[in-house]
Amino acid sequence: MGLALPIASVVPRLVAGLIISALIGWLAYQRRSLSRSGVLGAVITGTLIFGFGGLAAGLLLIAFFTSSSLLSHYKANSAPKRSAAEQFDKGGQRDLGQALANGGAAAGLAVLAWLMQDHPALAGALYAAMVGALATVNADTWATELGVLSAAPPRLITRLSRRVPPGTSGGITLLGSSAALGGAAFIAIAYVIFTLVEQALAGESRTPSARWAVVVGATVAGLAGALFDSLLGATVQAMYYSERRGKETEKAFERDGTPNRLIRGWPWLTNDWVNFLASLFGAATSALIFSIL
Repeated sequence: MGLALPIASVVPRLVAGLIISALIGWLAYQRRSLSRSGVLGAVITGTLIFGFGGLAAGLLLIAFFTSSSLLSHYKANSAPKRSAAEQFDKGGQRDLGQALANGGAAAGLAVLAWLMQDHPALAGALYAAMVGALATVNADTWATELGVLSAAPPRLITRLSRRVPPGTSGGITLLGSSAALGGAAFIAIAYVIFTLVEQALAGESRTPSARWAVVVGATVAGLAGALFDSLLGATVQAMYYSERRGKETEKAFERDGTPNRLIRGWPWLTNDWVNFLASLFGAATSALIFSIL
């Protein structure tokens, strides 16, 4: 089968994805959830995921963005969240880098799955990987936004006997890990609902075994990806020390431009790169589980 017909058929979805993602991006900008560059990132990832991944994939991206935005505003003015925010590289408004870090892997996998549509087994694994990537970034976001509210102090994932301040890269709590599992399961359940809706509208069907293979893979992969994110944060993510504030931080520079001292990690490995690599890890895990099941 040639690609002329598939390309023609995907154009309306690309246009719809562009319009929908632009509208959501504008609303998020008005609510200060996205910066101007973040709107561009949302439009790029939204258009590709909706256009090449289909309705269910586009709705999954919306589910991730909506839930993560709501949680970022949940108790935003509480002392734990304000304290943790001082250590984060960026503020609450997601920029282009954050948008691509969270949705870039899923967008690329949606395109690859569409290109491999003549090879059903490979396309199915790539689609499962896309869902796993979204489950990972959702799990990580839920863990971050809710984990900092834990009454129990975080423990470093590489040395659980060591307690660290809330918001420390690599720090985990029972609440945060539970939130990560819930965030992954949320995407997995949403996937079932959205695919049923998409198939009903298209008059198509997908075998229950394939659907549940994606559900299991996404849930496990989401939690695994979030933990991998913490592992990178505790080992190779760039961390700095602020002499002015007397604490560790992800920020290479203070707000006034004063450089902070690198104390560990690779300078290029920012939190955005950690999120992107974690989403790839979750995607690979999801694809592997899907292929086994």
